[in-house]
Amino acid sequence: MFWPFPDDHTWGGAAGVPDLGDDDARIATAVARLLATHAATRRQRLTVSAQNRVVILTGAVSDPHARRIAGTLAWQAPGVADVCNALRLPTPRQRA
Repeated sequence: MFWPFPDDHTWGGAAGVPDLGDDDARIATAVARLLATHAATRRQRLTVSAQNRVVILTGAVSDPHARRIAGTLAWQAPGVADVCNALRLPTPRQRA
């Protein structure tokens, strides 16, 4: 993930997330970084968004463990009020 960090050193939040003046963008970026660094979630096809401090996880993951880890990691980002884990698991037909 590439993030254009400002040169004026206006950093905020945890994990080096720039202070963009928008809590939802900061929260979504923090969650995306957590997911990108965890072995269970880094290669999964998922999308992170945030609205009114609620993190929304969408997309598909390979197994229930990855889904559970993604939800747990989303809660660890500072400022998260709630997590909507809408990640889909493969159907039995897709697994074969």
